[in-house]
Amino acid sequence: MTERFDAKDLARAVEAGVLNPGQDQALLAFLKRQPAQQASFQLAHVAFYFGALLIMAAMGWLLSEAWMRVGDTALLLIALLYIGALTLGGLLLQRRGQFIPAGVLGAVAVSIVPLAVFAIERLTGVWPLDDSQGDYHNYYTYVQGGWLLMEAATVLVGLLMLRLIPFPFIVMPIALALWFMSMDLTEWVHGNEFGWEQRQQVSLWFGVALLLVFLGIDGRTRKDYAFWGYLAGLLAFWGALTSMNSDNEFGKAMYCLINLGLMALAVLLRRPMFMVFGALGVAAYLGYLSYDVFADSLLFPVVLTLIGLGVIALGLLYQKYREPLSARLRALLPDGLLRALPGLRR
Repeated sequence: MTERFDAKDLARAVEAGVLNPGQDQALLAFLKRQPAQQASFQLAHVAFYFGALLIMAAMGWLLSEAWMRVGDTALLLIALLYIGALTLGGLLLQRRGQFIPAGVLGAVAVSIVPLAVFAIERLTGVWPLDDSQGDYHNYYTYVQGGWLLMEAATVLVGLLMLRLIPFPFIVMPIALALWFMSMDLTEWVHGNEFGWEQRQQVSLWFGVALLLVFLGIDGRTRKDYAFWGYLAGLLAFWGALTSMNSDNEFGKAMYCLINLGLMALAVLLRRPMFMVFGALGVAAYLGYLSYDVFADSLLFPVVLTLIGLGVIALGLLYQKYREPLSARLRALLPDGLLRALPGLRR
């Protein structure tokens, strides 16, 4: 567990005889010189990620038709300028010990790779789609086999960027490109028969596969690359699962059980994001039940309020008893499965 110390804490350590007089100031000066190695919920870190998401959106699915009219050559030069400048900026920041903004810039550079490949394909005449399908922002909204080269290039450049700037957030654009690729490959195989239900199935199983991959990575690297992999996997899996319409009560009950399983995984792995997704799913199921029972009753908002309070209470209990619950749950597992799980993170 990461702890934070200030001058008063160190002064008390001197009074208790833990540190010699003068060592407290030397230690405090040393700690202040150390760069932040991990992201945390600080205003500066929030600004880093928020700024990165703004650039990704601006150069991605928000890219307007006006940009398509500047010409493919200009579009390629602009994309390469962005990628080069962001990568150079990331490397310079990394050299100065600013690892979080360096990694964020590297991730943004990777996210612009599809735009550069898009322009190259159109310039070289190998663009596989017609002009009615060729708007770049459709890359983020439509499943089409013609995007495959853009996705493959994004994954390749992302892996290279991880070598240059080893920062976990760069996993996110790689995972998203792989998610898109899983859809587009299936569409390429099935053609016009690839409808909404098939997309849900592909997204669900891709999410499961991604979660299993990063379960194998979790706890086996010095940096926490699994965090963003888990997030991408949960978005693909839980999003597809939640969007599926079940016509029977058994299917809806199974949905609730799967989300309870995610909550159990949160305790087992000590990964709060599993608890968030699982709690949202359980709350959605309980909300459905309450609406079915109390739809025309004055009690409906009261019941929803109680469900919301229950979710909050669950979060508090998880926060307070996470460690003993995790230890008890792991004690019930066989040794072989326990060895396959990642080590506990604090």
